[in-house]
Amino acid sequence: MDLREAIGKVMMDVHRTGGLAGMGMDEKGKVSSHVLSFDSQQNQLEPIYYWILDFAAQIGWGGMQKTIDNFMASPGSGQFSEMNMKATKMQEEGMKILGGMNQIVKSILNLIYDLKEFELRLASYDAYNSKDKKEEGTLALKQIWLDNVDMKKGRGAIHSMASAEMGFSTLREAFMMANSVEDVKKMNREDIKNGGAGLINDSVMRILIPRIEEFNQWVKYSESELRKRFSIEKNYLKSQVETVKLYSAWMKPYLEAAEKLRQQGFEKDAALVNAFSTSMFELQLFGAKKVDIPNSYNARRRYNKVIIITMKYRGHVSQRVTQKGDYGFGQGGVVDIWFDSYALNDEELAAAKKLCDKSDLEKSMEFSMDVAGDALKELKSDLDYFLKSPEERERIDFETKKKQLENGKGNDLDINPFSALFGTFFSKKKDAKKGGVVFVEAKDIKGDNFFEKKMRADAISGAASTLYTIYDVYKKAHRMASAPGVGFDNIDSDAVEGLADGGSVGFFDAFKKE
Repeated sequence: MDLREAIGKVMMDVHRTGGLAGMGMDEKGKVSSHVLSFDSQQNQLEPIYYWILDFAAQIGWGGMQKTIDNFMASPGSGQFSEMNMKATKMQEEGMKILGGMNQIVKSILNLIYDLKEFELRLASYDAYNSKDKKEEGTLALKQIWLDNVDMKKGRGAIHSMASAEMGFSTLREAFMMANSVEDVKKMNREDIKNGGAGLINDSVMRILIPRIEEFNQWVKYSESELRKRFSIEKNYLKSQVETVKLYSAWMKPYLEAAEKLRQQGFEKDAALVNAFSTSMFELQLFGAKKVDIPNSYNARRRYNKVIIITMKYRGHVSQRVTQKGDYGFGQGGVVDIWFDSYALNDEELAAAKKLCDKSDLEKSMEFSMDVAGDALKELKSDLDYFLKSPEERERIDFETKKKQLENGKGNDLDINPFSALFGTFFSKKKDAKKGGVVFVEAKDIKGDNFFEKKMRADAISGAASTLYTIYDVYKKAHRMASAPGVGFDNIDSDAVEGLADGGSVGFFDAFKKE
């Protein structure tokens, strides 16, 4: 949606037609407007655009924003082929980097899974080395050794020999009970008075003695190797995360350029004929400046002088050979320029911008440029756990809670389970006096009080004066017909003067506090 259309819709919802006319505005909320149109075979939109942009900066409007940048060429034109070739090149390079980044994201998922497995295994070693959980850790490691190490011996494994076929039924239980060679020998003794248990025979003892020695050696070396690998994979995970961020930074310019080179804005325009060599451009500049208010008056909302300049070009773009022998573009066609001015308070301006953003979002599917952030967002807790030390995690949690308390979020937590369901139907407004962002729905914006009418009148006069200066000086600078004095200025001076006097406000309304 065009910003001018959004402003017109918001102003109609807030003030209706009668209220707009009383403030010197038309039915679209415009304070004043001018149109300039000319046709020439030497017309180029680029010098026109930069002349207006530079002149606006020279008269104090240096913060102009570009709100529309559309172009489209007919399929039969040379520019269509050239622009599509550039866009295709950007898309190919961007997707090539994106494919490599996706592979790294997959490896990050596998690394996190491996690190979690390592951590579970290391927890058994930690318990084995502790005093309180020594027995639990030992039993867990023995089970791992039986399943993963000893099983490689085939029929000579403890699990196989303890089966009914081999007959060593006490072998597995004895291995789980014994922690040293001395324990095995005690279980073999039959003299209970001397510490014997008589649980296993000599054959089982001869099998268990080397297995216990082997297990103890395995625990010692496997823990060391596992901790080394855990540290190496953590460092590798960190490098992979940084690589994803680097790939995302490389890819972003290509995707942005490909999106900017996408032809749009004139899909159903009758002037764009497939077989013709026609190109069309649309540019829009938006500028806003706040009205000065006395220090003694604490305004609930500020008022803005707003100017919008929209340029459209329709013509042909062809290659030409310059005197130096190189190639350049030759343009010629029709240029239409619309100059519009508005006087809006902060709430009206925010509502209009919100309406434009909503329209743009519904028009096409948005592609997030922060691919790295989106890819790693769901893994943030795991990445923080493995890549940050416990001290760093505690410090980050403390700083986050501190910021929430400083911003007042700690006292504003919404525990209503229905707020997520019905929250979109209720408008929210932060107090402008506290520095919050002002946004309310258009239907909830309140009308002007006595002092605000005076501020709006100042905004109307300032916006109309600036707009006419740009329009008039441009015509004079390009040797176009102009008029002395106010000339073609079309502001409703009588309505603005009435508004500056407070408008139709009753005696008690003049002192109303809102």
